[in-house]
Amino acid sequence: MLELKFVYILRSISHPARHYVGLTCDVASRLAAHNAEHSPHTARYKPWRVVVSLEFGDQDIAARFERYLKSGSGRAFAKRHFG
Repeated sequence: MLELKFVYILRSISHPARHYVGLTCDVASRLAAHNAEHSPHTARYKPWRVVVSLEFGDQDIAARFERYLKSGSGRAFAKRHFG
């Protein structure tokens, strides 16, 4: 069975200039984990909300897109297209 992967972008509600890009197979539970301070990278800026979640059928493509969004040009792309 194919397990779909999601690349997601979060925005901090308390610090709106802060964003986080991640990869998961379950966006809702991952968001809950970020808001429950299970990730040291995001705990300080909680609560978070999902800006966009993109579904991929191929894990390698999803991982490459996540890495791209974490690059300089990828951050510019995300800001231009997702606010």
